[in-house]
Amino acid sequence: MCTYHSGPFLTAKVLTLELVEQDSPEIFKCNLVRMLKGCLYLESFCLKIRGTGDAIALQSIEFFLPKTLKILKLQPLLEQDGIHLINQLQVDRTFSETADFGIISPLGTCIPLQCLSLVLDIISDDLIILITNSLPLLIELDLEDRPHQEPLLHNDLSNNGLQSLGSCHHLTSLSLIRSKRNQQVSFKRINDMGMFLLSEGCKGLESVRLCGFSKVSDAGFASILHSCQRLKKFEVRSALLLSDLAFHDLTGVPCSLVEVRLFSCSLLTCETVKKLACSSSLEVLDLYGCRSIADSCLRSISCLHRLTSLNLSGADVTDHGISILGQGSPPITHLCLRGCKRVTDEGLSILLHSGTIGKSLSALDLGYMPRISDKAILTIAKVGIGITELSIRCCFYVTDSSMEVLAMKRRFQDESKPLRRLDIYKCSGLSVNSIKSLKRPLFPGLHWLGIGHTRLTGKGNAILTEIFEERPWLTLCLDGCEMGCHDGWQFHIPEYRWS
Repeated sequence: MCTYHSGPFLTAKVLTLELVEQDSPEIFKCNLVRMLKGCLYLESFCLKIRGTGDAIALQSIEFFLPKTLKILKLQPLLEQDGIHLINQLQVDRTFSETADFGIISPLGTCIPLQCLSLVLDIISDDLIILITNSLPLLIELDLEDRPHQEPLLHNDLSNNGLQSLGSCHHLTSLSLIRSKRNQQVSFKRINDMGMFLLSEGCKGLESVRLCGFSKVSDAGFASILHSCQRLKKFEVRSALLLSDLAFHDLTGVPCSLVEVRLFSCSLLTCETVKKLACSSSLEVLDLYGCRSIADSCLRSISCLHRLTSLNLSGADVTDHGISILGQGSPPITHLCLRGCKRVTDEGLSILLHSGTIGKSLSALDLGYMPRISDKAILTIAKVGIGITELSIRCCFYVTDSSMEVLAMKRRFQDESKPLRRLDIYKCSGLSVNSIKSLKRPLFPGLHWLGIGHTRLTGKGNAILTEIFEERPWLTLCLDGCEMGCHDGWQFHIPEYRWS
């Protein structure tokens, strides 16, 4: 629900709204417009809406965006409304009066947007070309589409659209994401030539995020790595043709990579990781769903002295490889081993007892690991003194004793930090009695708990009512969201503090 209140927004420079549209579309849009009229000096506006009238609610708001705006993020938006929005942003208007405040504002120049982020139904050549022609000061461009069906080829993004990005001379950050809904979709009109044109036209890129480029091969992705010599962040998702060859000559070019994320790229092996390890500045390495990653590259990872985040979800690693990682000195704070089915309690114990990881870790994900049991949780409670976020979802051998030791985690060592987020989704080994561990003074500091598909979810339980009264800040999530719910907030049905 969007309700306008006058006064505090007059001097606001940043406005972020995440709303569920409950009013009629016209009332919702009216309230939204009135709010924008009160933000005369706004520099950053982020609007995320969920409701039946999504597209209608965002129509015409461009007329009320202040000329001071530098950052604009909107979702969701229809492609034709996105085109209309960009057209209006660069229309030359002389004066506009804000009736509510009686202030005349000169609007003779275009809005100097530097960052544009849109979530659409489709990304097209027409939209991209219009953006590049209309927003010459653009530094960051983030476009994501979520088509309900395979887009028509004549209306889809092509190599021509990528080539037009070369006219954005200030562009340093580019994100082009095609998300699947009911079926696998991709940019079928873009191939290696499109990537060559992009890399030649945008050599100043420092951050690149790509998803849905099923026809781009090693040569296309390698052109980005070699041409953009200031590249610090490189992310590629679900690239069917991306293999080790794209990273083969990485040692021959200046490498300043700080963050590398390669999601669900099934052809990648340990050879890629060894090449990436040549970047001594690497801080984030995310290999989610790269199932051919195995023990042989963990020694290279253990030598990355700046690495703070490592995701090995689904990798074919064992206790032996994990022990090698533990002997290294990377100051890893976030570690994900989700789905690493060959890692056991013993391997986790070795990892936490050796090297620096046991002391540096603050977030650990052990979800979907069938060989993790109460023994591993006891190790975490005693040794993982800095761990404040823990996911053990779908660990079937975790029982009530694990909840008991985690509840008293802070008591094992004076230096220990309490858990703030805990995910026990689908931990079928927990009984309803484990809910007693949530009563004060146990679990001090717990703010979020994922308990979906467990025996703890009975809403008529008197103990739960008591817990709600004791801990007004605690959120219980029954929906299977990832840690903290993140972007899943809009799908929840509010009831007490149940997500």
